Amino acid sequence: MTSKTYSNHHLFTSESVSSGHPDKICDQISDGILDAILSIDKNAKVACEAFITKNFLLIGGEVHSDKLAMINVKEVAKQKATKILTDLGYVNDEIGFNINNCEIKVLIHEQSPDIFHAVEKKDHEIGAGDQGMMFGFACQETKTYMPLAITLAHQLLIRANELRKKGLFKDARPDMKAQVTIDQENPKDLKINTILMSIQHTPNYNKAQFEKFIKEEIIFYVVKKYQLNSNFEILINPAGKFVIGGPASDTGLTGRKIIVDTYGGKAPHGGGAFSGKDPTKVDRSGAYFARYIAKNIVAANLAEVCQIQIAYAIGLPKPVSIFVNTYNTIAQGLTESQLIAIIYDNFDLSIKGMITNLDLLNQEYQPLAVFGHFGRDDLDLPWEKLDKVSELKKYLPK
Repeated sequence: MTSKTYSNHHLFTSESVSSGHPDKICDQISDGILDAILSIDKNAKVACEAFITKNFLLIGGEVHSDKLAMINVKEVAKQKATKILTDLGYVNDEIGFNINNCEIKVLIHEQSPDIFHAVEKKDHEIGAGDQGMMFGFACQETKTYMPLAITLAHQLLIRANELRKKGLFKDARPDMKAQVTIDQENPKDLKINTILMSIQHTPNYNKAQFEKFIKEEIIFYVVKKYQLNSNFEILINPAGKFVIGGPASDTGLTGRKIIVDTYGGKAPHGGGAFSGKDPTKVDRSGAYFARYIAKNIVAANLAEVCQIQIAYAIGLPKPVSIFVNTYNTIAQGLTESQLIAIIYDNFDLSIKGMITNLDLLNQEYQPLAVFGHFGRDDLDLPWEKLDKVSELKKYLPK
């Protein structure tokens, strides 16, 4: 048996999962409940998580609202979960979950007063809802300033999901995964090395037709849009059949796909999930704002790659630290210390500043629960805007 040698290759892999994946079902439920509560009270404090397995759904968390008497939290949670699972097609036992006869348990209670008083300051300031560090990242690999591997993985599943919903993807079921390996040997000429797709299907599917459709209508359709090489390895359902999927195959949990949600492993992650959390939770607002800063820096040509870490302490309104890494791509004449000073001068990193500048209290969060929170040109996201570019270009050395 001989093994492959990759001495001249620099391979990097990212994955994505579909809206029907068990973990993503839970993310959508958590953000759906968040949206429903914020629609009644924009200042509500919400932390909501879900756990799903075969015909059982558990929803738990904490909520604080001055309008709590107007919100039947348990009913809101059940209604949102029912709609999401119905829309995904989990309506019969054969497909792996049946929302019509499953058990749903809701364990949501009042937020700890200790946390609430740490967040709500007397002087109209907002304290961080928890301690932690968040990362933002941007690069020039794609037009959305996202890494290529995670971008392609998302696009493959967006395409597959659209075709399934339209009834054009015969025998496909909701649970899907995609994985893309990029050869980075020449950073200026990235190439696809391998594309893997695992897609749930009906028991009596035609394997040859199913795989042909995936190759022609999904994989090469997406690759052609990005004008990339076509000579790469393709793996489709390498484990064999994929009939049993969804919650019947794997349990799902809110926040377990944080690398899918962000940069596909191209940048670090602070560890905190996004879904189900209101914007005072810096896991969410801090990560969005860090992406906003990094993207504008790269778009302004202050660096070709920019990774930012921001850290907060619970109850304090401003960060305790900022760290920047440009991977030796910073514009000639600038230093990373100067870049940190530029960030402080041009961006308000207080909790209130981030929420206000990105209008996070008026954001719909459920659409973000699938296919990533960043680089979404299908959504009008304030943290993806390049409204600071002209201002930042002034710092380019003459």
